[in-house]
Amino acid sequence: MTVIDRIETARARTAEFLSTLQAPGAPAGVTRISPAHDPVHWPGVLLPGTYNAVLCARLIGASLPADPAELIGWFERTRLPDGRFRIHQMRDDQVFKKPDLAETWRYIDFHITNYTLGAIAALDPTRQPDLTFAEPYLDPLILKAWLADRDFRDPWQEGNNIVNLGGFLLAMGARADAALGILFDWHDRLQEPTTGFWGVGQHGDPLQLLHAMAGSMHNYHLWYRTGRPLPHQDRAVAYCLSLPPVVHSACIDVDIIDVLVHGLDAGVAPVAATHQWLQTWLHAILADQNPDGGFCDVRTGIRRQDGWVKGYEEPQGLSNTFATWFRWIGIAMAADVLWPGRWPWQFRSGVGIGYRWRP
Repeated sequence: MTVIDRIETARARTAEFLSTLQAPGAPAGVTRISPAHDPVHWPGVLLPGTYNAVLCARLIGASLPADPAELIGWFERTRLPDGRFRIHQMRDDQVFKKPDLAETWRYIDFHITNYTLGAIAALDPTRQPDLTFAEPYLDPLILKAWLADRDFRDPWQEGNNIVNLGGFLLAMGARADAALGILFDWHDRLQEPTTGFWGVGQHGDPLQLLHAMAGSMHNYHLWYRTGRPLPHQDRAVAYCLSLPPVVHSACIDVDIIDVLVHGLDAGVAPVAATHQWLQTWLHAILADQNPDGGFCDVRTGIRRQDGWVKGYEEPQGLSNTFATWFRWIGIAMAADVLWPGRWPWQFRSGVGIGYRWRP
């Protein structure tokens, strides 16, 4: 069986997997996050389960509700008055990203809001988001104070913070131009030219370097989306090509592939070596698909919703909508450069995981 045939088979199996996760009694498209997810005890987890499933289905051409209005209404019932989306089962004593509780909630809310808005846009591109919560960052003093609190000892976490806020600013149009200028200037001052990444301790610790790559890949989307040349992009590509083309976590794999594919698009990645890397990885990830048609994050440990440290958890190794969508982003990006035009992949339009810049 050729790789193309294997992708077709895997895609059909994933479409079937997604269809088995419909939440009983809920609007069409409301999706459990995994076969182990009990929505009676954990109704809040339906939000990430569903936005991941919608974005995955849209990407691979799987079935979505013929009339999405009811599903969009279901999403919008999880929205706070200022436009943020939240898993309403989360509580103050259950969440952690930083010692400052306000910073923790900001990270979680920005992250969930970005991907929920992405799912709504996949269902109805004309739907306008409520970004009231992000408007304070149009004030240069507030934005600069927020940027001053970014901690590049954890560049992976901060990469999510930055791309999420950047995505909200981009969605505001011309009135956010000045704020985006501040954001780009700040990045230019802090980027490490020998790697192309942001992050403390990159040269002293291989794990810190890997995390710097993972965080920086998020920031890069702001350059792609605005058409700005990305400084030191060739350095980032060279690092990613130095990593083995094997199955890592769902997050790490999609980060590496995103850097490589956009490096090809920008003409800074060596074509033969990058194509070989991507083909080798495709063989590995297609062999890693679970029998039920989904994909897991990693094979051992416990999986939790990002930031919800004392909330929902399930064993790693299970197929879930988060990992399945992330794996298909990697497969689709790799396939899109290896066999251009072969599949009508529908990448998300907003920046963040799943965004694909088109030259």
